[in-house]
Amino acid sequence: MKFKIINGIIFDPSQNIENRKQDIFVKDGIIVDPKKTEKSSYSHTYDVNGMIVMAGAIDIHSHIAGGNVNNARLLSPEIHSNFIQKNLGRKKTLPSFNSRWTSEGTGYRYAEMGFTTVIEPAILPVNSFLTQLELEKIPMIDKGGLGIVGNDNFLLEALSKKKGQSFVNDYVAWTLNSSKCLGLKVINAGGSEFFKNGGDAESFKFDDIVPAYGISSRQILQALNIANESLKIPHPVHVHCNNLGIAGNIESILETIKGSQGRRMHLAHVQFYGYDSKGKKGFSSGAEKLADAVKKNKNISVDVGQIMFEPTMTISSDIWKQNQAKSYANPDKWILSELEDGGGGVVPYEYKAKNFVNALQWAIGLELFLMIDDPWRVFLTTDHPNGAPFTSYPKLIRLLMDKDFRDANISYINKEASEISDLKYLKRTYSLYDIAIMTRAAPAKILGLKDRGSLKVGCKADISVYDPKKSIDKMFSKAKYVFKDGEEIVRNGKIIKYKKTSTQSLNLDYDKNIRKKIQKWFDEFYSLKLHDFEIDESFFNESNFKYVKSN
Repeated sequence: MKFKIINGIIFDPSQNIENRKQDIFVKDGIIVDPKKTEKSSYSHTYDVNGMIVMAGAIDIHSHIAGGNVNNARLLSPEIHSNFIQKNLGRKKTLPSFNSRWTSEGTGYRYAEMGFTTVIEPAILPVNSFLTQLELEKIPMIDKGGLGIVGNDNFLLEALSKKKGQSFVNDYVAWTLNSSKCLGLKVINAGGSEFFKNGGDAESFKFDDIVPAYGISSRQILQALNIANESLKIPHPVHVHCNNLGIAGNIESILETIKGSQGRRMHLAHVQFYGYDSKGKKGFSSGAEKLADAVKKNKNISVDVGQIMFEPTMTISSDIWKQNQAKSYANPDKWILSELEDGGGGVVPYEYKAKNFVNALQWAIGLELFLMIDDPWRVFLTTDHPNGAPFTSYPKLIRLLMDKDFRDANISYINKEASEISDLKYLKRTYSLYDIAIMTRAAPAKILGLKDRGSLKVGCKADISVYDPKKSIDKMFSKAKYVFKDGEEIVRNGKIIKYKKTSTQSLNLDYDKNIRKKIQKWFDEFYSLKLHDFEIDESFFNESNFKYVKSN
């Protein structure tokens, strides 16, 4: 199939193109540059005169599949019913028109906003088979997953007995290959094991020791950083730091940045770590400290995890944190689960603008967006659904681009929080070019996805078109057109075609002898068999997994 998009205003930071009228030609799902003599054959035309054209958006961190997500669906079906009623308005001609935040609903709503790739950032290897089956069922958007390592007993034992870095490298590679993941995720390194071994402290510091193993978070994370670098994994280690959500945890994340030793590292949902402990309530913004650290350490990238004022569901494989959070459940129900080499928790919560803590959390997130001045290293996330559903992105983008709108929202929040926040003094606004960096070019670059996030010739024809005549939030809520692999899937903000998509993953080289050692460990200590951790591709569509080359 061939077509052209003409008269659009292009924003493509991968080519340093800003606000330029330019035509785009597409053939067989790829952006092409046909010869002059061939251009007449591109008769199928989309005339988007005056409209904004960008590559399809990429979400680097959104919980869209897996055990915790499904527990959340079961725990609070009322949230998902509201989601479908308020946001989707599905036609009966499409699959799961009456869905309750299903895989299909997730794909539809992302696509309507112009997103074409989304990363599930926390795949527990023991649950990877079911998670990947669920990812496969999400239509319209390509997917990828980050495999969780850092609290698994095999790794901790290897570090404790000093079996060497190459041993760790091989284990990491086996884990990511077996779970068909795109990158490495570390969640509160050693913290879950500390909790499961009876640790009852209110915090777990970077240099605190994991019982029974005699090693610290610092040692675990540094070993995994070296492994990530040695294996040439495109995406840096994706880190959920210690002490999420605790007043004074700014020190934890600053210590984690120091602990990177100059290696690339991505810090997830950093709003939840931007908390100082000053003031009469012992809770204040640490955003300036964190922003300064990120600016000074060019090896560090972050996503924000912005909260928004609405009911949501907090889900995490940080079982220790979720155990602490259950006392704040609203409504009063929760799930904690412990698995071999993992676990997690699901706690419903409602963020309220008039609540001091919630209001300051909201302000801290926006402070971080505005204080970190390099959009190539800060990413648009709400840690869906932890801070807010991903459907909040259009409003969040408007908060970043429209200072008057932001000031109006500041006037509505808790007065005490507003008074101690620096947000009202921050005059910076994001441009469309900044948004294109943060949601397109930069995510593709940091994930190693060289075939998207760009309108370059040779890239996938993942393209989003927006109507600038609408307000910013409405413009980004409903795209005028969305093309996925060169197929029109959205028109006037509505899905017009159901499309199956693929999952991005790695295929790393390593010493295969590590499997024998893992097998011995499993036979001795686990109830599950090793093959339960190794995904069999025969259960998936032949074209489901697409392999990304290592750097």
